[in-house]
Amino acid sequence: MYLDNEDFLSWMEKLSKKLTIIGSDLKAMMATGEAFSNDDKLLDNQDLAFLLKVSYRTLQRYRDSGQLRYFLVRRKTFYRMADVKEFIQSYASIQEIKMFNESTRDKEVREDG
Repeated sequence: MYLDNEDFLSWMEKLSKKLTIIGSDLKAMMATGEAFSNDDKLLDNQDLAFLLKVSYRTLQRYRDSGQLRYFLVRRKTFYRMADVKEFIQSYASIQEIKMFNESTRDKEVREDG
């Protein structure tokens, strides 16, 4: 495809206008401050998998079991930060119980032996 000088300048002018609009929108967003509070911020699968250091499949298991609340927007999964914090706290309490049970069991074994 061949572009002559006039077509090229026309395309560049359109691109410049679009970038100007995007720039002004970004400035307006930044000027308004935080759009969401910390608990209302949204994480997608990639963000949450990176944060928790787990695979996407592990997140799927947490969702399927009902342990982790989520919602879909156009078939994309999102998590509210408040729900993630709640999930982490419940998971930590389960782990503490397991650790306590294991330590008391080990203590009983040492006392018996």
